[in-house]
Amino acid sequence: MIRDNVTEVCNLFDYTGGITVTVSVPGGEELALRTFNPRLGIEGGISIIGTSGIVEPMSESALIDTIHIELRQRKEMGFEDIVIAPGNYGQDFLKDFYGYDIDKSVKCSNYIGRTLDSVAELGFKRVLLTGHVGKLIKISGGIMNTHSSEADCRMELMAAWTLKAGGTIETATAILDCVSTEAAIEVIKTADKDLVDRAMKIAMDRMIFFMDHRLDKAAVRCGNDKPQIECIMFDNINGKLAASAGAERMLADCR
Repeated sequence: MIRDNVTEVCNLFDYTGGITVTVSVPGGEELALRTFNPRLGIEGGISIIGTSGIVEPMSESALIDTIHIELRQRKEMGFEDIVIAPGNYGQDFLKDFYGYDIDKSVKCSNYIGRTLDSVAELGFKRVLLTGHVGKLIKISGGIMNTHSSEADCRMELMAAWTLKAGGTIETATAILDCVSTEAAIEVIKTADKDLVDRAMKIAMDRMIFFMDHRLDKAAVRCGNDKPQIECIMFDNINGKLAASAGAERMLADCR
């Protein structure tokens, strides 16, 4: 059951490498003395069986709790700033493009909003989100759960920001016919190479606006200072597409 649940989480986070599961309770020997374990012949530590002894599949709420726990661990290790990424694409980009130690980052899957809530609740000072345009462009429309089952208006948002950046109706229409965001980027580049930078800058500004608003609400709710939000967005063909004003400086500070 443990293997099945770990496999489910690995699949969700697009992880294909090896994994070691260690169950540990600091102070377990002392804690065990306050349980029925000695009467059951269990000595030298505490048994880990939960309340029922049954391992159940992880729900969405359990996955969100897992992200929160990993963030809390980083905070307890002394991290004041935190780097998050939806999955392997974001972490690989950080490693390959910036030489960042991805073990310091936390995967947040599609749960951008709930992860930002945890960042504010735990008292981090700064947070940097790095991800592929296919996921992050949704945030520019205020979407905080980027799973396709929740919302998928990628092309509509790409077309909107292209129009706002000075693109033509013809270019916007061609974007709406695209299947992937990378194809949409190529459509914009074909029309006007500089248009990509302008459109992605507008998208980034909107993303920062919505994430900052989410952090503000979470910080007010828990009585903490609002963390500073930074973001880097990329695709697999062109590399970095847009970055917020302090993103690369923060990334350098986090190394």
